[in-house]
Amino acid sequence: MEELDSLIGLKKVKKLVKEIRAFIEIQKRRKEEGLNNEPLVMHMIFKGNPGTGKTTVARIIGSLFKELDVLPKGHLIEVERADLVGEYIGHTAQKTRDLIKKAMGGILFIDEAYSLARGGQRDFGKESIDCLTKAMEDQKENFVLILAGYEKEMEFFIRSNPGLRSRFPIHIDFPDYTIDELMEIAKLMLAKREYKLSVRAYSALKDILLNNNYKNQDRFGNARLVRNLIEKAIRRQAVRLIDLNNVTREDLILIVEDDIKGVEDN
Repeated sequence: MEELDSLIGLKKVKKLVKEIRAFIEIQKRRKEEGLNNEPLVMHMIFKGNPGTGKTTVARIIGSLFKELDVLPKGHLIEVERADLVGEYIGHTAQKTRDLIKKAMGGILFIDEAYSLARGGQRDFGKESIDCLTKAMEDQKENFVLILAGYEKEMEFFIRSNPGLRSRFPIHIDFPDYTIDELMEIAKLMLAKREYKLSVRAYSALKDILLNNNYKNQDRFGNARLVRNLIEKAIRRQAVRLIDLNNVTREDLILIVEDDIKGVEDN
């Protein structure tokens, strides 16, 4: 659980994952003692905006389930509608079955899962949903299915497919990061790359995040936005330094205010 604990924020997510671990371990002990034990159906719904850690947590859960002998491999297969839905009758079922087969022993993670139901009854997405539903029953001990996406769209998707809710016993909500948490994430991302922010660059980045959060609350990019801004700032730093003489080690490390300003427009 060290990797999970090292993530910034996500207190409720961490708490729930620890509950899942405790549940699995206690059910195993009950089985060893000959007591009735609950079936380990671990299919999940992840709800939250982009960049809130859904894929990262899914990978950690895969590793955890391997460690606990819930899954033999614990690998993550990440897909979206285009990977599952075909162009003619029968094509979708085959594509979906192939991906389920690849996910056996691990986790099949479907991002923006509600897009499978957007086309109505005649859409091939329904064929994929039917195929997934069957596999969840037939292979429930051999793989875990995680459906992920925006909160409102996922709620509507589940309501529109009554048989789905009962098949997903675990629902995890991923809240948006606070601005202070995003600044901690930024510092961590930069430290891993051996960069750091000047005092003014720190303030400039914080202003950009505050402005973005205010303008785009429903579609705020969270950690994904931070990563994009940092990568742009690093490129701007390179352009600033490339023609200078006597560039020091500190110059190579430091991201200054000018490197941050304007990154949104690039």
